[in-house]
Amino acid sequence: MFFFIFAHHYNTIVMRKHLLISLFLLMGTLFANAQEKLNFTLEDLYQKPTFYAKSVRGMNSMKDGVTYGNFERGALNVYNYKTGKLVKTLFDMKDLVLEGEEKPVPMQNYELSDDESKILVLTDMESIYRHSYTANYYVYDLKTKTLQALSDNGKQRLATFSPDATKVAFMRDNNLFIKDLNTGEEKQFTYDGLYNHIINGAPDWVYEEEFSFSQGYCWSPDGKKIAYMKFDESKVREFQMEEFEGLYPEWYSFKYPKAGEDNSIVEIYVYDLTTGRSVKMDTGTETDIYLPRMKWTKDPNILAIQRLNRHQNHLEILAANATTGASRVFYDETNDYYIDITDDWTFLEDGNSFLMTSEKSGYNHIYLYLLDGTLVKQLTDGQWDVTQVYGYDAKKKEVYFQAAKNTPVDRQIYAVNLKGKMREVIGREGTNQARFSNDFSYLININSSISQPRQFELYTNKGKLVRVLEDNHEFSEKLNTFNLGEKKLMKISDPAFTLPDGTQVDVDAWQILPPDFDPNKKYPVLIYVYGGPGHQTVNNSWADSDYWWLQLLAQHGIISVSINNRGSGAQGEVFKKMTYLQLGKYETEDMITLAKYMAKQPYVDADRIGIYGWSYGGFMAANGITKGAEVISTAVSVAPVTNWRYYDNVYTERFMRTPQENPDGYDKNSPVHNTEMIKGNYLLCHGSGDDNVHYQNAMELIKAMISNGKQFDLMIYPNKNHGIYGGYEYGDGECRMHLFNKIDNFLFKHLLGE
Repeated sequence: MFFFIFAHHYNTIVMRKHLLISLFLLMGTLFANAQEKLNFTLEDLYQKPTFYAKSVRGMNSMKDGVTYGNFERGALNVYNYKTGKLVKTLFDMKDLVLEGEEKPVPMQNYELSDDESKILVLTDMESIYRHSYTANYYVYDLKTKTLQALSDNGKQRLATFSPDATKVAFMRDNNLFIKDLNTGEEKQFTYDGLYNHIINGAPDWVYEEEFSFSQGYCWSPDGKKIAYMKFDESKVREFQMEEFEGLYPEWYSFKYPKAGEDNSIVEIYVYDLTTGRSVKMDTGTETDIYLPRMKWTKDPNILAIQRLNRHQNHLEILAANATTGASRVFYDETNDYYIDITDDWTFLEDGNSFLMTSEKSGYNHIYLYLLDGTLVKQLTDGQWDVTQVYGYDAKKKEVYFQAAKNTPVDRQIYAVNLKGKMREVIGREGTNQARFSNDFSYLININSSISQPRQFELYTNKGKLVRVLEDNHEFSEKLNTFNLGEKKLMKISDPAFTLPDGTQVDVDAWQILPPDFDPNKKYPVLIYVYGGPGHQTVNNSWADSDYWWLQLLAQHGIISVSINNRGSGAQGEVFKKMTYLQLGKYETEDMITLAKYMAKQPYVDADRIGIYGWSYGGFMAANGITKGAEVISTAVSVAPVTNWRYYDNVYTERFMRTPQENPDGYDKNSPVHNTEMIKGNYLLCHGSGDDNVHYQNAMELIKAMISNGKQFDLMIYPNKNHGIYGGYEYGDGECRMHLFNKIDNFLFKHLLGE
């Protein structure tokens, strides 16, 4: 259009003259705009919402699958998926008033009953560990518009409606109770619960952390029985943490089984509401095992129980008779390494078959079995991994799932029927994550890529776009005003990246360059690492929280880089499990290879290469400054494991077996045993209230560094947990600011010479 206007008003010579002038003016404007781009500070990351993109929260599917509930402005509104129009308001927070009271109960969370006639209202929520909490629960009846306290006898945990919503089961003081909502009767049905000894209905610390669940009981489909786990942790050794609060600090003790140590003995019972009796399910005579999952089949008298040996390489599923306790094995799988426990198992409506995922082909795929153990069909196949199963659509007889089918760093959404015919539902480039409605008619897809913020869109199950919910266009425009470096995906090839059979593989990587990058200059590099089994730091998806911090470093002239090292996920079983029995060996070798690769780049200062990591990444950073000290000069470890002997047994033994079986595997790759190799600059940060990776890890590493005469920097955060938040006295925002100010100053000093 610009050219067209000039062609109509001037001859060719004049036109060219003006076009050149205009181009120069345009270039000047672009240059000025580039100069005017904004820098940002740590305050923008941890104290201001500068880089918060919009999200689509709520939109929880209602039972009918064609409407969803959204909690907004104090009310739970119901909308139509297809039109987005308001259907009705289920309740308003101002209605949550107890009889005789004037003010409504301050709701923090809620849960609908299956029939959507009642709501559990949660208040005064108090965290216990990562997933668990106590709360005061109330029951709001949507028909009568009345609110009642679930119990007046103390805070509760894990309150759950019965299928017909006439009762609520809950846990308190390690025992289980049932509240009859019609009669008001509160009935206790376990009595031996005792802190640090017996837990009924909830997992112990290590099950909650490593098998990722917090509720250890469930109603039968007909509401006549409750299956529950009983954890006897009497023989598990206690770990003590000092809480630095008050004149005389107090000690907090909890059961934490470290590698090679005794676990809880777990039993499963079924309580019959009619007879009032509990029957123990037969899970075998061996007690040094795990029972990581239980689920009712479509038969309300048959409970399925997963049984896993201590080495976690032999999984069986039992069918237990809820009346007699008798059981039989109907699924049996062994693995040369270990078996990951997931929730990707589903019993089908026919009552005779179930779906299961397994890596037994070398890649994670979906299988269809009969309940007698007969394999019907492997539904998905190929040299790619199913990364998540969303569920089974009984009407269409299709399984919906996410997979890394195209590349290890992308995720698309697919469906496969029971005959193995597969179709693509959402094939957008980048990473796609789905939230399906209850009947699988609709899905909310969250799409992003390394260069595109998250977009929320509503689709039908056939992949037809219904409407855009949030495209984050304004956020994208806002980002253009900031001084950001380019983050780009790449592949790195090196003979060091080989599989056990000698096959060389290319690893996925990303790199963030400074915004004013000059290829003729020499820049310092920071390796960003996690490195743990199955994890990926490199994905074709939008930024995680550390991205903005790395961009802040880029503003100061530090290049950051990361790779999916050997041992990471979505590339098949061999790639993921080759670190078995040797955690830290191949991952550290890969970080050293990466450091050497970067050192060869013409724009990198080979003498200023650093590494940063948190948790497993902190372990890797410590290995980087020990085993990799020839090429890595600076390291920052936050909350690191420093020897796997100090970590919990479920996670550690899955990959390492016990210290008694594999002492060299534990010690050869432990930073504690390699501190004499340190040559560079090391910063160690830890929270003293870390219930996960204990402060002990830092203390043991400090002792070793002192013994070897190694100087280091140290920052301890009193009472803060594994995420360096929680605890007493000072706020989490202040704490994060302090932590990253400390890290930044350390990196600027040693990588930039400031």
